[in-house]
Amino acid sequence: MAREAHDPYVELAREAVEAYVREGRTVTPFDPLPAEMARRSGTFVSLKKGGALRGCIGTFLPTEANVAREVISNAIKSATGDPRFPPVEEKELALLVYSVDVLSEPAACQEEDLDPKCYGVIVERGWRCGLLLPDLEGVNTAAEQLAIARAKAGIHPSEPVRLYRFTVERHA
Repeated sequence: MAREAHDPYVELAREAVEAYVREGRTVTPFDPLPAEMARRSGTFVSLKKGGALRGCIGTFLPTEANVAREVISNAIKSATGDPRFPPVEEKELALLVYSVDVLSEPAACQEEDLDPKCYGVIVERGWRCGLLLPDLEGVNTAAEQLAIARAKAGIHPSEPVRLYRFTVERHA
């Protein structure tokens, strides 16, 4: 079946996962690199199969030279390194649906500054850190968003935390 034309971020994530799963090869970014992919930013790559999450790994601050390399790295980690799932197998590749979130720089905030439809959240307590992307199905209030992020980090609801919010450019 022929694939429809997709967003270049999604295509890069797909290409990275397919090359790595099939050949153990890490792809190189587009050349020339589009200006929007030359910047530095954290990214998250999410994989879904049959509507269910199949992998999601990301960085809230940049760790690579540019967004394109960040997408490649996080796409491979989503397919092979998400501890919640076994590594993606070649027979699954045609069934995967990809999304890429490019994150803004996190900004310190208070709970009243949060809106789970607009902002993702990062909670920090010492070395523990939890992140939840914005606009997730079933997350309708800041309290729900914070509870999930705290649980991901192993932070008890009564423990004080530092809060940060961020926006995303979602590519699907």
